[in-house]
Amino acid sequence: MYRIGELAKRYQVKADTLRFYNKNGLLIPSSRSTSGYRLYTEHDAQRLSFILRAKEVGFSLTDIAELLSIELERDNWACMDVKGLVDSKLKDINNKIEELKCFKNSLQQLSNSCCGGPESALHCSILEALESNTKACHKAHSHSRPVLRNNKK
Repeated sequence: MYRIGELAKRYQVKADTLRFYNKNGLLIPSSRSTSGYRLYTEHDAQRLSFILRAKEVGFSLTDIAELLSIELERDNWACMDVKGLVDSKLKDINNKIEELKCFKNSLQQLSNSCCGGPESALHCSILEALESNTKACHKAHSHSRPVLRNNKK
């Protein structure tokens, strides 16, 4: 059995992280000591390892909760269900990569338009581009933040 600090140290996370996972139903301690300390078994440690690995590859806590429920009842799920979660995450990441490329291109255009000299910013081409004829990049999701692109060619 591990106390919270021992398990946290073993996996190089803070005890507050384990408390957060407990509060959100991801990692419930198997028992408590007579003093009230949370006690974790080796199975709990393996579950924590699963959570941390899933976080490491980009899953949200909501995704992880779903994966954990599937993991607990593997015989009630198909591989295509798990693959669907992974493919959905891949799609999100690919959309984010495209959005980041758009950010990069927009910033590169702004940087290229500026002399970067010691002159006053009174007529700075970057500020002028941001103040005027700007256009948002195409967004993969409606909740994505827009990127500014200079429409001047």
